[in-house]
Order: sequence, then structure tokens, then C-alpha cells
Amino acid sequence: MLRLIPNILTLGRLVLTVVFLVMILYSPYAAHASILLDIAFVLFVVAGLTDIIDGIVARGLNVVSKFGRMVDPLVDKVLVCGTFVCFAVVGEPKLFDLGPVALGVIQWPVAGVLIVREAYVTVLRHVSEARGISFAATASGKVKMLTQSFAIGTVIIKMGHVQTATWGYWFTAVTYAVMLAATVVSGLMATRRLAGKNSTEGRGT
Repeated sequence: MLRLIPNILTLGRLVLTVVFLVMILYSPYAAHASILLDIAFVLFVVAGLTDIIDGIVARGLNVVSKFGRMVDPLVDKVLVCGTFVCFAVVGEPKLFDLGPVALGVIQWPVAGVLIVREAYVTVLRHVSEARGISFAATASGKVKMLTQSFAIGTVIIKMGHVQTATWGYWFTAVTYAVMLAATVVSGLMATRRLAGKNSTEGRGT
């Protein structure tokens, strides 16, 4: 039974992710949106904690399953990419005095960059593993995940409590810029890592 704990936590995170995304989509129509968004923020934090805990438990119990290797990173991608898609759907975050069209030009491409990056790196990971090359998490990937999580939290707090504050506009804009930079750089680093491995193999070392 203990060996199932990591998978149970992963499934629990998937359920939390679905509930969280529904709450984001419903927030514009909620009578008490700020309370709903506060609860959504808590769910997001809990989901993040389960991701950390299931990894610790899996290593502690020395449990590695095919289910965990496939589903765990998939849930992470659904949580992050799904959140930014939901933000774009509800027209968030609002930035300065930009209208819906201008905001859409920002919000949807941001979601698109994240989705393309995750899909691209997933393909690289499969190619790498098929060649017997380790493709473990790197510092750039962890920084990317940290900035994305911070950006999600920033938007949720802004939506619920500082919707029209000037400093909130600037803080969110800077956070988005940093997140996009980290996302793109981590993708480029993944390409470079695989290319470097291929070059080393070609030299017979």
C-alpha cells in the first residue's frame, strides 16, 4: 500500500488541478470572486506541495513506476499550461489601460509559448531517453517552473485584490517578462544539452 502513495498523490494533484482551473474560469461570474480566488490560490499551493511530496516519498520508498514517470510530468504541464490558457480565456491579467484586443495579443501568445516549450522539451526528452541519454531536471528547468508558479500566484492575487492598482500592473508585467525569458532560455538549454550529448557521442567519448 505504501508503494502506491506517490501515484495516489499524483492523482490527487490531477483532481486539484481540474478544480483549480474550473475556479479560474468561473471567477469572472462569481458573486464573491475574491474569496473564490483565495481558495483557488490555496489549491494551487497545495497542488505544488503534493508535487514535491510525491517525489520525496517515491525516492524514500525507492518506488519508480511507469505510471508515475508518465502521469506526474503530464499533470504538471496541465496545471501550468492550463492555467495560462484559462487566464487568456477570462482576459487576465489586465494590464494598464489596454483593451481586450491588445490584452489578447499578449495573453494568448504567452500561453502559446509555454505550450510549445513544454511540447518541444517533451519530444526532446523522449528522443534523449530512446538514445539512452539522461534527461534529468536541470537548474534552468527548475527556475522556469519557479517563475511560472510565481506568475500564476501573482495573477491570482491581482485578480482578487489589486485588479486596477498601477503597481500591480507593473509587477505583473515584469513577472511575465521574467517568466517568458526563463521559459525560452530553458527550452534553448534543453536543445543545447541534447546537441552536446550527440556531439560527444559522435567523437566516440
